[in-house]
Amino acid sequence: MKSIRAVLVAAAAGASVLALTACSTPVEAGAAAVVGNQRISASDLTRNVQEFEAALKKANITPEQLGVPVTQFVLFRMTNQARYQQLAAKHGITVTETEVDAALQQPGQQQSPEMNLLSKGVAPAGARPYLRAELGAAKLIEKFGGTQSQQAAAKWAEEYNSIKTQFSPRYGTFQQDQGFVDPGRFGKPLQPAQPQQQPQG
Repeated sequence: MKSIRAVLVAAAAGASVLALTACSTPVEAGAAAVVGNQRISASDLTRNVQEFEAALKKANITPEQLGVPVTQFVLFRMTNQARYQQLAAKHGITVTETEVDAALQQPGQQQSPEMNLLSKGVAPAGARPYLRAELGAAKLIEKFGGTQSQQAAAKWAEEYNSIKTQFSPRYGTFQQDQGFVDPGRFGKPLQPAQPQQQPQG
């Protein structure tokens, strides 16, 4: 059984090199990132980071054990979530509360639902919105032809990258092929791993 530390480090590394098209346009003051037409404020990021750190503490994990900056990890999850939400809305995808309820019980590739969420940078308080967004993205991929279809994968990547993301430089420098390559004000950078373009259930 994988340790939670190993799971989180692997998840953080994998997330860091998702095929993002990050723009160099300056981000407005007070914003941690701008995703398409959605602004992620620094205060929202701080709240999410605090909730995630509290969840780690409850699981007896310290942020230092991750080996990556918690702030970058959580910010990247938030930008992904925003993209998933915008794509679902664009294509008329809906997710029912029953579907979210079922997803809350699923461990994914981990040993528990809690581990599954923590491995994605999600605290319990944000579980339902995140899972709704992820389920919407999964439904959209199925609409395109499913996870086994190269055409669907290409269409998903095209749609995903059509939503531009701009990160505030205070949280580090983001490069399209490498993810975050410096830690900004928040510690060690995320390390490259294999790209993971599609949401994992």
